[in-house]
This record gives sequence, structure tokens and C-alpha cells, in this order.
Amino acid sequence: MANTAQAKKRARQSEQSRARNASRRSMVRTYLKKVIKALDSGNKDLAQQAYKEAVPMLDKAVGKGIIHKNKAARHKSRLNARLKKLVLGEAAA
Repeated sequence: MANTAQAKKRARQSEQSRARNASRRSMVRTYLKKVIKALDSGNKDLAQQAYKEAVPMLDKAVGKGIIHKNKAARHKSRLNARLKKLVLGEAAA
């Protein structure tokens, strides 16, 4: 239990920060799921749109310290690779 006023305030701030970070992390996951769902459905236009919406959210999460920059880069790279495969696959077909 926090004994000093400083420790009590810090505990309040930590709890607010934890809640805010959890919300932002959840939002990022939702954007990623939208892209994956669009890719799985094979809808090229929907997948491209979802990817364009997800990338800024990943970058914002990195800027706010929610996720590590390498994790965001890994997500973007893998999603973009799947998107390219979908687009090029439809062009060849």
C-alpha cells in the first residue's frame, strides 16, 4: 500500500496509464484482425484499405510506447507480403 502522497499519486497515474495502454493495444489488434480477415477472404480492395488504415495505427502505437518498433515493422512486413501475394495472384489469374 502506498504510504506517501507521492506514492499514492503515482499509483493513480499508473492505473490510468495501464487502462489507456490496454485500450490502445486492443485497438491496434482490432485493426490487424481486420486486415487478416480481408486477406483471408481474398478481397483485394478491402485488404488494401484495411492495410492502409492499420499502418498508421501501428506507427502511433510505437510512438506512444505501446509496442516495440520492431514488432510493428514485423507486422507491417508480413501483412504487406501477404497483400502483395494476393494482388499479384489475382493479376496472374
